[in-house]
Amino acid sequence: MAKKQTAGREQLGEFAAQFAALNDDVLFGEVWADEQALSAHDRSMITIAALIAMGSTEQLDAHLNIGKKNGITKDEIVAEITHLAFHGGWPKAWSAFNRAKQIWQNND
Repeated sequence: MAKKQTAGREQLGEFAAQFAALNDDVLFGEVWADEQALSAHDRSMITIAALIAMGSTEQLDAHLNIGKKNGITKDEIVAEITHLAFHGGWPKAWSAFNRAKQIWQNND
C-alpha cells in the first residue's frame, strides 16, 4: 500500500490549496495507489522516464528516491536511463545519471 502523500499540502497548501489537494488526494491518493492496474515499481519507472524525456529535472530527484523506495534497482535505473538516452536525448540522460548515481551510490 502506498504511503499517504502530503507533499502538496506541505509545499503548496497555503499558496495553491486546490492544486495541493489534487496532488495528494487524486494523483497520489487514487492514481498512484491503484496497484492493481500498475505496481508502484512500474509507476515509478514510467514517471522517471517521462521526467527524463521532458527534461523536468526539478522533480527528478524526488521521483528517483521514490523509485528506489519502490524497488527500482541500480541495474534497472541504469538500463532505463541508457535506453532513454537514445529516445529522449543524450544530455538529458547524462543529467539523469548524475542524479541517479547520488541516490544509488551506496547500495542497490
